[in-house]
Amino acid sequence: MNEDRIKEKISWKKRTIRIAIGLVAGAALGYAYYYFIGCNTGSCPITSKPWNSVFYGMLLGGIWTIK
Repeated sequence: MNEDRIKEKISWKKRTIRIAIGLVAGAALGYAYYYFIGCNTGSCPITSKPWNSVFYGMLLGGIWTIK
């Protein structure tokens, strides 16, 4: 039983690390999208502000890494 708990903890840590990496990568890519492509007029809902792009990037990064 003790071995099962250890395996469960390791699995949980790996999953958490993978999701965290996905969130950070998504945030970085979201900001890069805002910076390089962005919207000059301010009428684009996602790319008009950097926080919106970062949030949507994190959301997509998190979704892509969840199994």
